[in-house]
Amino acid sequence: MHLCINTIPKTTNIWARVCVRINSTLSSDKRNEIAKGPGLEQFLQSAPQSPNELKRVKGTHLKLPSWLKTEIPHGENFSKLKKSLRGLELHTVCEEARCPNIGECWGGKGGAPATATIMVLGDECTRGCRFCSVKTVRRPEPPDPNEPRNTAEAIASWNVDYVVLTSVDRDDLPDGGAEHFAETVRQLKKRAPHILVECLTPDFRGDMNAVKQVALSGLDVYAHNIETVRQLQWLVRDPRANYSQSLAVLEYVKQTKCSMVTKSSIMLGFGETDDQVLETMKDLRSAGVDCLTLGQYMRPTKNHIKVKEYVTPEKFKFWESVGNQLGFSYTASGPLVRSSYKAGEYYIKNIVKQKNVDQKQIQ
Repeated sequence: MHLCINTIPKTTNIWARVCVRINSTLSSDKRNEIAKGPGLEQFLQSAPQSPNELKRVKGTHLKLPSWLKTEIPHGENFSKLKKSLRGLELHTVCEEARCPNIGECWGGKGGAPATATIMVLGDECTRGCRFCSVKTVRRPEPPDPNEPRNTAEAIASWNVDYVVLTSVDRDDLPDGGAEHFAETVRQLKKRAPHILVECLTPDFRGDMNAVKQVALSGLDVYAHNIETVRQLQWLVRDPRANYSQSLAVLEYVKQTKCSMVTKSSIMLGFGETDDQVLETMKDLRSAGVDCLTLGQYMRPTKNHIKVKEYVTPEKFKFWESVGNQLGFSYTASGPLVRSSYKAGEYYIKNIVKQKNVDQKQIQ
């Protein structure tokens, strides 16, 4: 049987014919089953019921598991901090990288002081890593010469005792922005010497003079992220970044100042194996890294690399125990953990303070 529908468009004399073929060979029972389809209850029951059933089907995306769903940012502290940052034209990696913890960190959840990771050297990056939502340009705007002072004044006026400074990659600058970074630390320590400062830096193209400049600026924690396992660097990071170079940066910081607390981070969910994650953790520990964070990669937009796996909270707990066994002074591992997440936790504060005490005793 054929059903033919003829239509005449109002704006043209061209006839269009749409033919719909109905296969009359199907039994009446089968046609009724197809027409009715599954009920709502049947449809819901067909969805994966456990984390182990979260598998990718060709042409589809993984469903976001419940443990990765967060509240919409709100609250007095959140609004106050956002207004303060806007007034001083400061950028935060919390917003630029679309961090899922922005509400918790900025809002000071649980009575904790509100914290933000300030991004210096502008909000335009010269690199295009496939996991990051910070905008990429070939020639960013020149750094704001007033930014180090403005940043220091803003942070000194907040009620915080720990702050994280980070930056975009600035391959367009001769020193990669190292002096600008270092000056921000100096300005902050001058105004508020009690505040512990963590710097999450780029690799400065492997320029160890630039690394040394930041390491000796007066900061307390030097962080540089290796991001993923050796085998997936080419897929995840910009070609100008690489595994060996990141390890070399972290190792050189320790050589420059042995008392410096160093830190790195690994994202999971790109398709890495357990053996590869363990190898990366061992390599970081061999480079003298003190603190390690492991968190779930979450795709910021459809233009970024797809999530291969949503790692369960139980597996993250396992990696935390592995980190402790390998000798890291502090290991934070969880689906929503980011490199700067709860950076000022008392564990890291105590590590920094103890290192400072030990250094004074040596001197």
